Amino acid sequence: MEKYVIKRNGDYKPFEAYKIQDAIQKAFKSVNLPMDKKILKIVLNGLESKYSWPVEEIQDIIERVLFENGYFKTMRSFIIYRHTRKLQREHINGLNDDTTYVDSTQTVEEYINQSDWRINANANTSYSNAGLVSNTAGKIIANYWLDKIYTKEEGASHRNGDIHIHDLDCLTGYCAGWSLRVLLNEGFNGVRGRVESRPPSHFREALGQMANFLGILQSEWAGAQAFSSFDTYLAPYVFKDQLSFDQVLKGIRSFVYNLNVPARWGQSPFTNITLDWNVPNDLKEQIPTRNDEHLFLYSDDPELVYKAKKRGVNKLTDLKYADFQNEMNLINKAYYTIMTEGDTNGQPFTFPIPTVNITEDFDWEGENVDLLFENTAKIGSSYFQNFIGSQYILDENGNKIENPEAYKPNAVRSMCCRLQLDLRELLKRGNGLFGSAEMTGSIGVVTINMARLGYLYKGNIINLFDHLNDLLQIAKSTLEKKRIFIQKMYDRGLYPYISDSECFVK
Repeated sequence: MEKYVIKRNGDYKPFEAYKIQDAIQKAFKSVNLPMDKKILKIVLNGLESKYSWPVEEIQDIIERVLFENGYFKTMRSFIIYRHTRKLQREHINGLNDDTTYVDSTQTVEEYINQSDWRINANANTSYSNAGLVSNTAGKIIANYWLDKIYTKEEGASHRNGDIHIHDLDCLTGYCAGWSLRVLLNEGFNGVRGRVESRPPSHFREALGQMANFLGILQSEWAGAQAFSSFDTYLAPYVFKDQLSFDQVLKGIRSFVYNLNVPARWGQSPFTNITLDWNVPNDLKEQIPTRNDEHLFLYSDDPELVYKAKKRGVNKLTDLKYADFQNEMNLINKAYYTIMTEGDTNGQPFTFPIPTVNITEDFDWEGENVDLLFENTAKIGSSYFQNFIGSQYILDENGNKIENPEAYKPNAVRSMCCRLQLDLRELLKRGNGLFGSAEMTGSIGVVTINMARLGYLYKGNIINLFDHLNDLLQIAKSTLEKKRIFIQKMYDRGLYPYISDSECFVK
């Protein structure tokens, strides 16, 4: 009576013994052993009891016979082959529509042979073992986003190059700004099972906690980590420690070096700081604090009291941020001196990227202005937020009045090279992970392939805008899906320093 093999789709096919022989022969060949014909004979004898066999049961019998006869390496090779073929079938036949098959051997070899363009996609990373780990994990995570989180249309739009969804290799949000004032007031603490720090009392302590904070938080975000009012908030510590310019210079140099060493997967943390240059109006009358008390509450140094009185302040606890402009100047001078000098070889430092606020009261004749613009001309370290000319408008009588639509220095947070946040808009949203004053952030970035649209619709402006609108809707949808997913992961505790830190999540 004729025998049959039951295929995986349920079809019955005539039994062909030579296919079993080929499978066994390949298994032996894969481990450099000659085929033992006895194995084939035992397998075929075992199939005599029935006239139809599912293909999976036949393969199970081959594994068992190899095991019983001591061919363990051959059996292992056969099992691996079965598993690999299973993954390939699921990918090719669409049996598992949510999963993209990633070849682990190809992925690793592409990196170590430097044949993958992604190795050079980020100027802040280098060819290294840490880079290999990041590249390999990133490929898996990117396909998870495209297969699981986004729709097929959204995934195809990225894979086809109609849009580019940035930072798919990270299961995180894009960038975040943090309150330096809160860090200095409460210290870096509140994460269960991790080392906790008291609030800093001195300038070098503050810089050390800031560097640790930025380096650690970078691992829970794909993009930049930012502090605003860097010079304003640190100035009281320079006054308290009675530091000379050289001492400030050493502290800032250590801080900059710490932020430019590879700290996460072979790359330096992407960090930004905003320099006020002059004390912002909303901070002038506020006081520096430590543990919710005035920073100088327990200071009675007569030298400090004398210096405070020279500034028109009778008690140290009456000092406000407006009283520390001299110290801000020292910090900015030290910072730009170091950024212009570069490292021991003169190579410019990449981080932290400074953003300087240019306001109506910017002192164009100040002691550090030449240093700032010399650095800008030679190195180009800084970004500038220009608030001049936009703050006032003329009414119908020709009188200058405040422009209600203008960006305000105290209402804008520059996060990185691609993002500027208007806090007035965030106030309208309210609550959530991504909307509170200095603690602001960005879900992600999506780029539309405008060059392709221009090429495809040359001379057809109507169709161009129709297609552009479709792509904008897709981009918006990916960002909203990412918002929901990141919030869910946040609630689960995937980002312990974001979700557990008492200082930053109230």
